[in-house]
Amino acid sequence: MAAHDDSATVASPAGVPRTIRTDTIGKHILRLVAVGKTFAGLLITAGKQKARIDGEDPDAVWRELKALVGKSSDAYFGFEGALTRFRSFFPDGFQSAHFEKSERDYKLEAKRRLDEQAPLDEAMSGTGYGEVVLAVFRATNLLSPYEKTRLQPLLRGPDADIFVQAAARFATGDVVQALAMMTPALARHDCAKWTVVTYLPFLWRPENHMFLKPVVTGDFAERVGHPFSHDYRPALDPAVYSSLLDLTETTRENTRVLNPRDNIDLQSFVWVVGEYREEWGHAE
Repeated sequence: MAAHDDSATVASPAGVPRTIRTDTIGKHILRLVAVGKTFAGLLITAGKQKARIDGEDPDAVWRELKALVGKSSDAYFGFEGALTRFRSFFPDGFQSAHFEKSERDYKLEAKRRLDEQAPLDEAMSGTGYGEVVLAVFRATNLLSPYEKTRLQPLLRGPDADIFVQAAARFATGDVVQALAMMTPALARHDCAKWTVVTYLPFLWRPENHMFLKPVVTGDFAERVGHPFSHDYRPALDPAVYSSLLDLTETTRENTRVLNPRDNIDLQSFVWVVGEYREEWGHAE
């Protein structure tokens, strides 16, 4: 697959080019064109073709085209810039005492509490975990005080068991069914937020799941050129979470030099690159 920063038009000696997919992302128009037995992805901005990608796999061409949109942002500095920024706060990386104290220890303590008092296998079908889970939500600054206040009637009322069981199902990988199960209960308490949905799975299984704080994660995605910055929607759609996991894996691949242990490290990397200030400590 090759990308070209030119304005060449699509031409096909084998037949007439045919547009098979289009999308609009911000000020950009994306177009996927069948050209004989191959495909061309066109990035059009302000009526002018800014880039073209050619390949034999239409899905791969489309993914690369969406990645180009991210790289065209004024905020883009790529993973090289992200690593530079992270190291400006934590020059010794994830294994440093400064990082452990500022970013990791308090999350591990919340995880320990959740694992001991609401084990995942028991939470799948168990009842009466509302107060324990509420205390775990309060144990970190990952959610805002406003969000934590909203959680009180949810976790102290009849919807608590539904939510906790659904969150456990989410953690075991049944994301679609879990979201369908928990969304009505969350909506009744104005808690249908990605922060609420992803918090417990992230702590139960940080090797598999990622916590989603929408604004900072979207800003991070824009800075490194990942499609999540455009894929994100507030609605609890499994496709949004799938894009988040793709961003997480892309981040893991691009931070191997730092030896991330799990998604707790990667979530902190996202936070530090997007919003961190030295004086804030772990106030996320």
